Amino acid sequence: MQRDGEIIGIAPMMLTLRPAWGPLRMRELQFIGADTNVTEIRGPICRPGDLEVVVAALRDYLDARSSEWDWIQWRGLHDFDERSERIRSSLKLEDVSNISNYYLPLPSSWAEFHSALPRNIRESIRKCYRYLDRDNISFEFRAVSSPMEIGSAVEEFLSLHQQRSKAENTVHHLNIFRTNTAKNFLRSYAGATSKAGAIFVFQIKIGGQTVAARLAIKIDDVLYLYYSGYDLNFRKYSIMTTLLTEILKWSFDNGVRVANLSTGTDVSKTRWRPEMISLLNGYQVSSTWRARILYRSMALARRWRTKLRFGSVAVNLGQIGLTCSSIPLEAI
Repeated sequence: MQRDGEIIGIAPMMLTLRPAWGPLRMRELQFIGADTNVTEIRGPICRPGDLEVVVAALRDYLDARSSEWDWIQWRGLHDFDERSERIRSSLKLEDVSNISNYYLPLPSSWAEFHSALPRNIRESIRKCYRYLDRDNISFEFRAVSSPMEIGSAVEEFLSLHQQRSKAENTVHHLNIFRTNTAKNFLRSYAGATSKAGAIFVFQIKIGGQTVAARLAIKIDDVLYLYYSGYDLNFRKYSIMTTLLTEILKWSFDNGVRVANLSTGTDVSKTRWRPEMISLLNGYQVSSTWRARILYRSMALARRWRTKLRFGSVAVNLGQIGLTCSSIPLEAI
């Protein structure tokens, strides 16, 4: 979308067909990035103050082409004040949900930031370093971003991320990159963005071995902290707290003003007393009877898939042939 010749909104979208052909083919229009874990935040790309006008223009454009889709999966809409309710009502969203995105505005120095932390966090940080010193363990912190090194750093991350998913007696973390498709996507993305210095693999090395790693994306003065992994042998040292502490210290020396802790609510984020953005998700269903019936069927299948997954049985419903195409979204 443009205003006075300036682009104020971009909507990267794709049309997914399930199955690929036939009278019961379901046509879902969604923002690019079909995996809700690998692509955590999807939605219109615009300034928060322009969201309402961008969504309205996109809605009008897509409504005029409603014969080409059955429903739209809207995601990543900032949930703030009365504008959110207006957006939600104008889109007639169904199956609405929210996800929380936590971030830390960083002051001018680590000392200022550290002194404002809750006492229990300061004590936790102190213990992390003390336990390593007690066992005469020294470490090296690295921020890997060069194209020459990023490939091997990503492979180390993938190995440690897999290890983390096997940790017991703690909050369970999925191995997000368990499939070859997810691995190859990350490898390709890291290789491309490393040329612009936009991706980092932060590491803690002990004895020359990487024992903890976290991916991050840096855009201007914002650092988005993505997934992580660690060697389970170093869990007793709270090595991930040490890594995050080192990342935050690095941020003050490298022009970072906001450290985004990513989506999802867990104590590893909330203990830092971050600020939070609520992101609104929902479905806009076409008014045709065909679309309504198909959407209800898909929603039912989605609920059963969730039940089966959390019942330790993974069944992938709806993957009966899948193709993607696009509706051209020229300037509106």
